[in-house]
Amino acid sequence: MKRNIIITMSFLLLMGVITPISASEKQSTILLKNVHVFDGMNEKRMMNANVLIENNIIKEITQKNINAPEATQIDGKGRTLIPGLIDMHWHSAYSSIPMQKGLTLDHAYHLLIGAKANEKALLRGFTTVRDVGGNVFSLAKLTDEGVYNGPRIFPSGPAISQTSGHTDFRPGTAVPAETNAPLVYMESIGHVMVADGVPEVLKRTREALRMGATQIKINSGGGVSSSFDPLDVTQFTLEETKAAVAAASDWNTYVATHTFTDAATQRALEAGVISIEHGHLLSEKTLRLMKKKGAYLSIQPILDDEDAIAFPEGSFSRQKYVEVTKGTDRVYRLAKKVGVKTVFGTDTLFDPLLAEKQGKQLAKLSKWHSPVEALRQATSTAGELLALSGQRSPYPQGALGVIKVGAYADLILVDGNPLKNLNLVSNPKDNFDLIMKDGKIYKNTLN
Repeated sequence: MKRNIIITMSFLLLMGVITPISASEKQSTILLKNVHVFDGMNEKRMMNANVLIENNIIKEITQKNINAPEATQIDGKGRTLIPGLIDMHWHSAYSSIPMQKGLTLDHAYHLLIGAKANEKALLRGFTTVRDVGGNVFSLAKLTDEGVYNGPRIFPSGPAISQTSGHTDFRPGTAVPAETNAPLVYMESIGHVMVADGVPEVLKRTREALRMGATQIKINSGGGVSSSFDPLDVTQFTLEETKAAVAAASDWNTYVATHTFTDAATQRALEAGVISIEHGHLLSEKTLRLMKKKGAYLSIQPILDDEDAIAFPEGSFSRQKYVEVTKGTDRVYRLAKKVGVKTVFGTDTLFDPLLAEKQGKQLAKLSKWHSPVEALRQATSTAGELLALSGQRSPYPQGALGVIKVGAYADLILVDGNPLKNLNLVSNPKDNFDLIMKDGKIYKNTLN
């Protein structure tokens, strides 16, 4: 009988009906010992804790000894364990590629550059990104499959814009557009999409969802890097915005929108948009409306300083950038006063050197927030917003942005206490001794 079972199993293996368990598929167990745990929420660390990880999930957190002789044991030596960081406004395809190259080179070039950029982001401790504009679905899948190292990606796919809107990247000679004019290259590859009227907005939103969008990204107002829209303009009618929200809601997810001004933001909120991207020119009245609606503010700590995006001096984009950054300080202070839920993002564009400052941007939040408040924006509060993707999330097994039983094992060991010194996150090369994503160690200087 035993011989027959062996023969049958061998036959099934040869036929490919079953496959052998590889080393990577076997259960792995890791025990992190003697660590001080910041769980992403509480102001005080759990001191002298031990954390047991099985495969990619946190199984136990305790100040008692854990008996796990089969586990790979790592002594944290009193370092601080924090959740993997989350960048809620990232562009994998754009962060590290100059704008002119992005507009003139093909999709494969964008994604290959993006793959390298994302690998570097992971080694800065960013284990998850919400990609709010660009066709990075293949990169997301290949990252999940282990072909490329990088953060988890929550992709929006094409940023959807009206004609003359923020991501209308057609050349100046493209209008008036012919009824049956072909899509320009940036549209045909799914980085951006122009839609006018309720039927087109519904169609393009549904297409993005069909492609695998975890949330939808639209543009409700003028932008900095775009060539044709001033900051003050309001984009998409109320009915068009409601159409995008309805289509996303039918797929049990939400809409994020690019907007800076009160008028554009208020219209988006009325339509049911839940994530306001940027918002650097908002008033207290609009921020209070956001709190009432339960919307999130996804703002970036951009200033006209040494880390400014390098738009040509005197250009239309440069003028708009200066105007936006003048509002940064005021809106951060108002949002904190009002109590709007705020998440961290960088919106790094067109510059690999600027992308390297991802952690430095997070550290800049100390200008307006305590270290624990800042870290929540890049961990637990960000995880709350990601969870609103519901069943569209590629990661349904555990929570993100927190250290708790049942959460994904996305973890960083920091040499020091970032709850006292937020600047530690600005230098991950020297201060992050262990970086883990999905239970897999990508950096370890302890052993």
